[in-house]
This record gives sequence, C-alpha cells and structure tokens, in this order.
Amino acid sequence: MKLEPEFSYTAELAEPQIVGPGPYGLRQVLAVTGGKVTGNRFSGTAAPGGGDWLLAGDDGFGRLDVRAQFYTDDGAVIYMSYQGLVEVNEAAAGALGGGTTGTDFGDHYFVTTPRLESGDPKYAWVNQSIFVGQGRIQPGPVVEFQVFRVVL
Repeated sequence: MKLEPEFSYTAELAEPQIVGPGPYGLRQVLAVTGGKVTGNRFSGTAAPGGGDWLLAGDDGFGRLDVRAQFYTDDGAVIYMSYQGLVEVNEAAAGALGGGTTGTDFGDHYFVTTPRLESGDPKYAWVNQSIFVGQGRIQPGPVVEFQVFRVVL
C-alpha cells in the first residue's frame, strides 16, 4: 500500500461560534468562508455552507467533524466530509487566535480521513477511493490540507 498525492485544499474560516462546554468538551462551529482545491485530476473553489463542528478536549486535541463541497473548474460538484484530529499546541493556538505565524506540515499532529462523493461520471473514481490528509494552520485563520489517495 502507498499514498499518492491527490490534491491540496485550503479553507478560510470564520470566527468560531462557541456552543459551549458540554459533556464531551468545548464545541465550536467554524464556517468555511472561502477556499480552493488544487490537484492534477480536479481543481475548483469551496462552495458556501461548509464548516467544521470542532470538539476541543481537555487533552489538547481537537476532534474535527467537517462537511464541505467544491465546485470544480469544469462545473461538477464534489462533496467532502471528514473526521480528524488536530493537536492544538502553542503555534496552532496562535494561528487560530489571530496570530501572525502558522504551523507547517508535521509541526503538530493534524490528520484527517476525507470521504469524497460525486454524481458526475468524470469524478466517479472519488466514490471508490480512500483518502487521508495532513494539515497545517496559517494566519487568517486558514487551514491547508495535503490529501493523498491510498493505492495498492
């Protein structure tokens, strides 16, 4: 098994809506306000309506629960949902809190498991593929992911 680079994805995030602390941690909703997807097989822009229903735990990690969609440059729609885990270390907290520096890939644990869906025949291959991603946080805040397809 190996990982094949498939696309990168950037998402610009709105200020978090704090739901509040609950039995599982601090729930925050971060709406996607813009973004791009770029790859060899498709590129496009983030559609309105996506977001992360993030659950921040006392252990210094955030549990991601993301739903988003892209408009490809050739007119198709690709839906993406994923779970993930992000270590909120000092650099990550600074970038999320309006700081001027961000994190880089590998600076902290930031891993996702994207699932893609499309009804467009050109992109039917995404319906039969497994993806994993790694992330980083940039000022804005903006999150960027490198997404890989698992191949045999």
